[in-house]
Amino acid sequence: MRKFIGMIKESIKMSVQNIKSNKMRSFLTMLGIMIGVASVIGLITIVQTASDYVMGQFSELGAGTITVMTPGTALKNGLTEKDVENLRNIEGVDGIAPSVSATVSAVSGGEIYDNVTMDGVDVSFFAHNDIIEEGRSFREFEADGYTQVCIVDRTFISKVLKSGDVIGQTVHIGGYDYLIIGIQGESTNLSAAYSDTSNSDGNVIVPYRNVMRMTFASNITNFNVYVKDGTSTSDVETSLRQELDRIYNEADNAFSVINLEALVNVMGSVQSMLTSMLGGIASIALLVGGIGIMNMMLTSVSERTREIGLRKALGAQPSRIQVQFLMESIILSLMGGFIGIILGLIIAYVGSNLMDVAFKISWGAVALGVGFSAAVGIIFGWMPARRASELNPIDALRSE
Repeated sequence: MRKFIGMIKESIKMSVQNIKSNKMRSFLTMLGIMIGVASVIGLITIVQTASDYVMGQFSELGAGTITVMTPGTALKNGLTEKDVENLRNIEGVDGIAPSVSATVSAVSGGEIYDNVTMDGVDVSFFAHNDIIEEGRSFREFEADGYTQVCIVDRTFISKVLKSGDVIGQTVHIGGYDYLIIGIQGESTNLSAAYSDTSNSDGNVIVPYRNVMRMTFASNITNFNVYVKDGTSTSDVETSLRQELDRIYNEADNAFSVINLEALVNVMGSVQSMLTSMLGGIASIALLVGGIGIMNMMLTSVSERTREIGLRKALGAQPSRIQVQFLMESIILSLMGGFIGIILGLIIAYVGSNLMDVAFKISWGAVALGVGFSAAVGIIFGWMPARRASELNPIDALRSE
């Protein structure tokens, strides 16, 4: 064992000396590995960083949430409160939050603001969406449709109220005086990012029954279903569809159910496929780099034929010569690989900043780069090393 370790140390030492003596050729040989590893790590890391961001946003929008729209039929438009209560009793349902929206006018400081979005939600909405920045959400008794309380966003405060300390104030919205009990925080999810609010006078959240009374709506046509932790959303979705079919007598196009968790799973599959495809494309550069290493090692064997013949004549074992050349190939590959890892991470960091997403190191891609580097060194260095070990010492000493 000690003899083997000594042989490895000596081989590494001689390999490093040979690499130093041919700096330019060694650098050009490593260049292919550097580009290949940098491409693999850079592309995979950028794709995974961007995909994780998008997946996180979709999860934030719909993790454990099923959106149901019930336009109904000619005979039955939407759902009654009793229908919704029946849906609440489905196994696995943690809560149902009806959603009603309207565009209303607000009056403040003697001015009228006509483009205020009023969103009506239920108390259970706040149990699953942490949007309150200051103040509080509705109480159960305030959701009766006759209690005027509201939560406003920052746009409404700046454009309509034009005041910072607004909690406890009363504002005239949609023909009613509402008491402001909370302030909605700024959302960072995808729906907020792609919503055009440039012409909006802000958003106000009120109990959904208030909006239904204001718009003379008698039935519910939109709501979110929140699934209990540990319960399959697919099972709950199936139960919802069965109950809705019963309510609408299996009429066509009476309702639609959107399970965002299923969409997240599909996107995860697409992400894996895209990552594998880009990794495969970038690996072509590693193949080219491996061919370059093999070419350099074959050239090195040809240049050092007399040296190999002399060592064999002095009693060097073929295995020792083979290990030396193989070690030289592996060292070149690993050196190129480590430089490529650094370059790849720099590329990924710059790409993440340009896309304005959080940079996240893909350790899987780093391990893949190191593994590829070592594999390339062993695979493409094996034949030149084998050829050097099989040289006939007499023929080698005669070579010019």
